[in-house]
Amino acid sequence: MVSSLKMTLVTALILLAACRSEPIQFHTLTPAQLSGTARANGGEILIEGISVPPQVDRPQIVIRQGNSGLAILETEWWAASLVDELRSALVDQLANSNPQRKVSVRVEVQRFDSVPGQYALMDVKWRLRSPGEGDTTLVSCRSTLQTPSGPSIDDLVIAQQNNVKRLAALISQAANGPQRGCPAPQ
Repeated sequence: MVSSLKMTLVTALILLAACRSEPIQFHTLTPAQLSGTARANGGEILIEGISVPPQVDRPQIVIRQGNSGLAILETEWWAASLVDELRSALVDQLANSNPQRKVSVRVEVQRFDSVPGQYALMDVKWRLRSPGEGDTTLVSCRSTLQTPSGPSIDDLVIAQQNNVKRLAALISQAANGPQRGCPAPQ
């Protein structure tokens, strides 16, 4: 009887250990350090819309494997949908851009690649327009932003945060600049 009870207990512990899964880690595209909360009294940049490729439009982080493979990481998730993460990060980065006039931006992400130990890449079409007054398009641009990355998922997320920061700087530069062309990525 005692032996049978021990065997049942050992079996139950083995089954519980087999069912145990890795905890889910949540990541954000908004950096920990705040861009600042003070807002100047000039115009503002409103985010009109954001879209991302369907391959990465999921809660789990998707990484590229080899030339044609993708891996969906079941224990590494975005804190919100990727579109909402991008929107929050851009709002944070553009908060103090203080353009000369009120403008809106539409962002269409063409590629959002994350390759551990190599790079994070964002290929983005974006359009600035002046709301009202006939909805005038000020500039339509395409920016490819690539940042080297270390091997961890945290490294990839930080590299993508850097890409978002660089995209926000380009949008802010176009909104503030007198030129009608697209600013060059730095």
